[in-house]
Amino acid sequence: MMKSKMKFLSAVFLTLVVATHINAQPQQSDRMIMVTENPWQADQGDGYYMNPILKGDWGDPTVLRVGKDYYMTNHTATHSTPSMLIWHSRDLVNWEPLTYALTEDFGTPVWAADFIKHGELYYIYLPVPDRGTVYVITAKDPAGPWSKPVDVGVSGIDPGHIVTPDGKRYLHVDAGYMVELSSDGLKAVTPKKKVYEGWQYPKDWIVECFCLESPKLTYRNGWYYMTVAQGGTAGPPTGHMITTSRSRTPYGPWEHSPYNPIVKTSDRSAKWASMGHGTLIDTPEGEWYIIFHAYENKLRSMGRQVLMLPVEWTADGWYKIPEGVDPAGRIRKPVNGSKVGTMMRLSDNFGEDKLGFQWKLIKGDSRKRVTVGNGSLQLKAEGNSPSDSRPLVIDPVNDYYQVEVTVQSSEKVRSGLILYAGIDDYLGLEVDGNILYRLAGGDYHREKIADVNRGDVIRFRLSQDHGDLLYWYSKDGGDTWKRVDFVNNLTSFGGMTIRPGIYALGTGSAIFRNFSYKGIK
Repeated sequence: MMKSKMKFLSAVFLTLVVATHINAQPQQSDRMIMVTENPWQADQGDGYYMNPILKGDWGDPTVLRVGKDYYMTNHTATHSTPSMLIWHSRDLVNWEPLTYALTEDFGTPVWAADFIKHGELYYIYLPVPDRGTVYVITAKDPAGPWSKPVDVGVSGIDPGHIVTPDGKRYLHVDAGYMVELSSDGLKAVTPKKKVYEGWQYPKDWIVECFCLESPKLTYRNGWYYMTVAQGGTAGPPTGHMITTSRSRTPYGPWEHSPYNPIVKTSDRSAKWASMGHGTLIDTPEGEWYIIFHAYENKLRSMGRQVLMLPVEWTADGWYKIPEGVDPAGRIRKPVNGSKVGTMMRLSDNFGEDKLGFQWKLIKGDSRKRVTVGNGSLQLKAEGNSPSDSRPLVIDPVNDYYQVEVTVQSSEKVRSGLILYAGIDDYLGLEVDGNILYRLAGGDYHREKIADVNRGDVIRFRLSQDHGDLLYWYSKDGGDTWKRVDFVNNLTSFGGMTIRPGIYALGTGSAIFRNFSYKGIK
């Protein structure tokens, strides 16, 4: 998990075009090529795959296998509800959303978790730095229902669970510390003890920090393998790495792998930067892989995406990446797997009576503010600006994309469509009574762009076109469009993850219809 807080940039946005009028424009610019909603397919259809296996902001993956089924969950980068989405696969390449493990407002972000099965129960150990402790939730089935969080009673982040052959349970956390757990896995029964120092990389390597994190343990042939992240997530693109050590006990002494680092970005110009935070996983056929996260170079606003590489075991019992395997190249899929389900759709016609998997409400409980069904989503207004409105957002799955939504508000409600990167970092379009505005974060700056009349059907569009943000609006529900003669460049957001979203301010509710998401080439 990222430990160094990224400094939020001020809401002084880099302006490419400034104008005082609005011209009629064609529906899209000549250089935009609209594509399907999710054109990225890791599965190449010929027995090979290409990274990422999960595109978008799904950092800190934790994976387990039960028979032929694989399950994964990830961090929650923001305080949002619901959270901890669980994914399901039968080939490690094609993933479908299954359920959210945390459906109530947990009140804080959850960092890198550990997802395991012991006996008849599934466990997710959840680190919550804002509260200085680790929680655990349990279920009899990955699809839920999941229990309410229980405080394990150990401080630290990035927990890693292991069970010995005689049934003793231990939980490792960052910085090389460990506790023994109760037999039910719900409580620490010993004080936290330092048991691991980590691998010392060469002193001249340029990294963010030593940052010994993400201890994930694997027991194989009498050895406990400790797979960890080092070098820091948010630093230079070559800093983050995966290393491993082994011991005959879960608490050392440890022998470092001669193949360290197992995974590391070696060239700052490589496609995948800051590769790290890995989990080993095997297949029913005895193949081994390591699943981890990385930033796509020059596209950090997409967040940390999920990658996978094959692993081979040496004659002397170490694992390593086979020679010639390129994280950016074609890689052979696991054998005898099967494709299940489909990737999560981001467009939403709001036809079902429950909120889709794609939506997350920032800092709030969606069940209390959202009513959905019969072709519309009703969002209860909150706050006085998008900063405190707790918007409803999605995680994009394309490098560049276009979002649209139809908006209907009452007199006391302001509502709109935004790209949201943080409390004071957003850009978008808003309807307030009979006036349309273009808006920017920070001080809730608004610029009038048009008047509207009773009976107009307002539809907004934001186009994230290769780093440029184009603003469009329609008064007839999308039949004809006008483009605002103003363009922002999204480099003003720095490396922050950007999420499209909808919001409502004031008193009352806003109604949204036909949310559309499309990729742009």
